[in-house]
Amino acid sequence: MKKQITLTITIAIIILFTSCKHKPQYSLNNNFIDKPAYGDIFVDSSPSDPISLNPVLASDGTSFDIINMIFNGLVKYDKDLNLVGDLADKWTISNGGKVITFYLKKGVKWQDGVEFTAKDVKFTYEKFIDPKIKTAYSSLFQLVNKIDIVNKYIIKIYYKQPFAPALDTWGTPMIPEHILKDKDLNTAEFNRNPIGTGPYKLKRWLTAQKVELVANKDYFEGEPYISGYTFMIIPDQSAQFMNLQAGNIDSMPLTPDLYLDKTNTKEFEENFNKYSYPSLSYTYIGYNETNELFADKKIRQALSYAINKDEIIKGVRRGLAMPVTGPFIPGSWAYNNEIKGYDYNPEKALTLLAEEGWKKDKDGFLHKGDKKFSFTLMVAQGSNTGLQIATIAQQQFAKLGMDVSVRVLAWNVFIPEYIDKKKFDAAVMSWQLSRDPDCYEIWHSSRTKEGEFNFISYKNPEVDKLLEDGRTTYDIKKRTEIYHRIHKIIADDCPYTFLYSPYALPVIHKRFHGIVPAPVGIGYNFIKWYVPDEIQKYKINPEEVK
Repeated sequence: MKKQITLTITIAIIILFTSCKHKPQYSLNNNFIDKPAYGDIFVDSSPSDPISLNPVLASDGTSFDIINMIFNGLVKYDKDLNLVGDLADKWTISNGGKVITFYLKKGVKWQDGVEFTAKDVKFTYEKFIDPKIKTAYSSLFQLVNKIDIVNKYIIKIYYKQPFAPALDTWGTPMIPEHILKDKDLNTAEFNRNPIGTGPYKLKRWLTAQKVELVANKDYFEGEPYISGYTFMIIPDQSAQFMNLQAGNIDSMPLTPDLYLDKTNTKEFEENFNKYSYPSLSYTYIGYNETNELFADKKIRQALSYAINKDEIIKGVRRGLAMPVTGPFIPGSWAYNNEIKGYDYNPEKALTLLAEEGWKKDKDGFLHKGDKKFSFTLMVAQGSNTGLQIATIAQQQFAKLGMDVSVRVLAWNVFIPEYIDKKKFDAAVMSWQLSRDPDCYEIWHSSRTKEGEFNFISYKNPEVDKLLEDGRTTYDIKKRTEIYHRIHKIIADDCPYTFLYSPYALPVIHKRFHGIVPAPVGIGYNFIKWYVPDEIQKYKINPEEVK
């Protein structure tokens, strides 16, 4: 489960490359031989610096965008959303789903040349369950009873009881025992200088500037055609777009305004391809239930009735999103379509507030005795979307007499210093979900420690039991009933104002070929993307790709 945050900032930054030699200007209309070729650099953009490149510790989307280029799990999803082998060649499931035997690929090497073996799998598991390590993912492995290494290439996982998301869980990136066995994982240099088994290796990380990767020539699935992958840190989407148009970056996630209004020129269409497909994410306003203001669900329900979700979808997303009513994605089998959610109803909101003793004073503000209904809505820097949502919500809350301020925080303090430490009232955020609907990490009452994902401190004993049941049966009918019930209860408890699930809107320079959109998205086959030799833009030192 990756913690994704809606981001915003107002600083314009122009990024220029100094480490790569440019070819002369070229036109994609020129004739060239379209065949795969090695070389060139894919220059991506990110609104924020990664927090950690250690997959055990990382919890933000930017970190995982890079981690997924450097590391592998035992399994992965193919283009049609089927689980297939990654570091594992195959597997068997036995004893009623309580034993998984993985048969590992032979000859896979860590990027320092040491062979990947079953010892690394067991070591990775042990780090995830180590209580001294600050990981948000320990519950994914808590039902494992033991792990037996049969030999270098065969490992058996024994579960206490069937665990439905088990295979999905083993898509977790593996880490190297030989490098980390005597290290404190919380502070290891590895967290900034990782060694993985993946298609790309870290070249350098210049904080708040860029992260540079180079192709792993010895990658077990074959050397990637694209020789380098650079993440430029550009905290504002307007600045990202200027860099895109200037040719400084090759890709970015478009805002709906950019997608609909700024990318339809002849020049843009000659140079870029843009895509649109449903994302596996949703955006919400989360309320910290340790704050007594949000302890009563009637108050949280009133807050949701106060928000005009349609206005946000139309105004912020230009209609390029689907409304959500609970913690799953519309269209998934876990989503309960019978839940209608909270339509915009300020009168209902005021009624609920009045039932809890909140009345408007002569100045139009809500008071309960001598206490004013006042709180701060936080948002992190990086994209305009979060600030737009927060501003609209602030205005709509104000109509009811709530005194709401908006606070924008730098990314590197927003999560670790405020969200993780529960030093916030409410926040505009997003979740990037796994493809299995298990959401134990987000909603179970045991997952409220610092750095874990239930940072709003939601607690409901029935939901706890349902979450436990939902992950311990393989019966899809039973699981559907369980998650539909979870959806209903959480919607009623209203710990979040559930807003929408956005469409992904990436744009990519047309010199990159081999992109084949599929149900899983577009990045699943990145190692097969290429730039024909005649139109390659950047040259990379061959000595860097070894």
